[in-house]
Amino acid sequence: MSESEVARLRRQIELELVAMQRGMNGFALGTTRHRFIRMRMDRIEVCQDQLTVEVGEDQADEIVFGIYSETIK
Repeated sequence: MSESEVARLRRQIELELVAMQRGMNGFALGTTRHRFIRMRMDRIEVCQDQLTVEVGEDQADEIVFGIYSETIK
């Protein structure tokens, strides 16, 4: 397992969640907001898939859930 790759993916997931949260509370309306949030969710999914390769599915799920819980309060 590459610790630096896991750390990079964790940080990317956190950044995407922060952006997604800001998008939910921002001034964008309707379809634009939906597309922005969907794009962030898709990027998180890619990072989670890469995490799964690094640490396994169960641990990747735990990592993403933990970051989500801390970021989206």
